[in-house]
Amino acid sequence: MLAMAVLAFGSTRAATPNAQPPPQDDGQPTIRFVHNPEAAPDFAVQALDGKPLKLSDTTGKVVLLNFWATWCGPCRTEIPDLIVLQKKYKDSLQIISLLVDVDDVEDAKKFVQSAGINYPVALATTDIRLKYGGVSALPTLFVLDAQGRIVQKHVGLYDPRLYELETRALLNLSIPFKVETFEDTGEIFLKNAGRATELPGVELASLSAEQKAAALRALNEEGCTCGCKLTLAQCRIYDSACRTSKDRAAKIVASVTAKPAGNAPEAVGNAPPSAAGTGTAPETTPEKSPRP
Repeated sequence: MLAMAVLAFGSTRAATPNAQPPPQDDGQPTIRFVHNPEAAPDFAVQALDGKPLKLSDTTGKVVLLNFWATWCGPCRTEIPDLIVLQKKYKDSLQIISLLVDVDDVEDAKKFVQSAGINYPVALATTDIRLKYGGVSALPTLFVLDAQGRIVQKHVGLYDPRLYELETRALLNLSIPFKVETFEDTGEIFLKNAGRATELPGVELASLSAEQKAAALRALNEEGCTCGCKLTLAQCRIYDSACRTSKDRAAKIVASVTAKPAGNAPEAVGNAPPSAAGTGTAPETTPEKSPRP
């Protein structure tokens, strides 16, 4: 099993290893795809080799859209396996590599050439990163079906066999795993955090159904003050290590618990007004300190 390592902008983030799909109750591993997936935001850029690169031109193929950086160790580790995967499924799979945090484009070109990368590599613009909900850690890989819809998202270094299994499943080829679907509650697009019934680091189990609904509503309406420009719910999903959103969420839950059923939670600690208004804050990249 490969260990997962995640490199975040400005910091190193540890993540739980996810080398293969988790086993279910019957012991059989399962591949999971989003139920009713949304279309991947289109983009048109120029690849490092000078050729035009447009996502919509890949319709009809499974796409692995990989955000990475040349300085990222886990990103470099997965390159040889991605090269093999692209070669093996060249007629039905397209890997697209988007570089972030590039200091020198010429150095990036030399790296790509020396690594023997056989799929297009381009620079990820700020606009592209925002369209994809902000890329908080590297590598981040989006899996798109042949209709151009995002069906899964992986953050960190995964066993490449998982990518092949997902590719085969989307191509209707045989795999020894079950395929199940799940509702996106912010894992893929942060804008869908309002669908979540659980949030990382937020204790909701002791609440009644009415209290839980009130707490989640407050968490989706109030903006986090850590500088991320997200709602509290989105921040908990985006950065579960954020103390600001975790502490504020705990106060909201405590407030809901203390009030009689049917009443909305009171403001706690002079909380600021919502940054999102209606709980559908635009997907933005939180302001993090630049990489040293």
